[in-house]
Amino acid sequence: MAKLSIKDLHVLVGNKKILNGINLEINDGEVHALLAPNGHGKSTLLAVLMGNPNYIVEKGEVLFNGVDLLKLSVDERAKAGLFLAMQYPMTIPGVSVSDFLKSAINAKSEKPISLYKFIKTLEEACQDVNLPLDMVHRPVNEGFSGGEKKRNEILQMLVLKPSLALLDEIDSGLDVDAIKIVASAVNKLRENPLFSAILVSHYARLFQLITPTHVHIIINGEIIANGDFSLIEKIDKNGYDWIKAEYGVDINKKVLPVSLENCGVKR
Repeated sequence: MAKLSIKDLHVLVGNKKILNGINLEINDGEVHALLAPNGHGKSTLLAVLMGNPNYIVEKGEVLFNGVDLLKLSVDERAKAGLFLAMQYPMTIPGVSVSDFLKSAINAKSEKPISLYKFIKTLEEACQDVNLPLDMVHRPVNEGFSGGEKKRNEILQMLVLKPSLALLDEIDSGLDVDAIKIVASAVNKLRENPLFSAILVSHYARLFQLITPTHVHIIINGEIIANGDFSLIEKIDKNGYDWIKAEYGVDINKKVLPVSLENCGVKR
């Protein structure tokens, strides 16, 4: 049985159809890369999996370890082992990072974590993402730079140790050194054979550092191609112009030809 099984998933935002029949299976130990021009459904899929109420499932089935994921609330999905690293992390005034994480850990555990174990876990995670320890005593993302917010997302992931991580453009806005730090943290979790992830990015650099086991191309809300790292290399070299000729699929949205290296800017 697949860890995550998505069958014929159709999703609306308002009256607009975004996903048009997604089919995807993910097993333990797999990292799946999602590639698409902007506006074709990558982030929508992650939001739906995490339970964002702004996205309406029109039809389809999503099973997580055999359980109907669509019937679970957001907190139940988190307790089941899902984690979403946001493209645009939110600020939570009045709640420190440490209090937030301790509450999240205890919500998933049968008994509260000891103070010693929690502090040790937090210190290790801060070192892994190169975030000063004093920052975890500040309100979540309040006054954080864009890069610090992204590293804070990965810090949360390291501490919570999800079974399935949904990583939505965790590299956007980061410099080369910060991307290496983030990638190293994700790869550390990959040492656990039960850890899996869905990785969304426009940059080939991230996929070189976090090598996916599977690669999928989403066009017009459907997965139209499945493959390996060679698909990433092909898009990096040629953009998405070859899709129509090879798969007979028109790209409905008017987007510029893109390279994964330049994130949507014409060469």
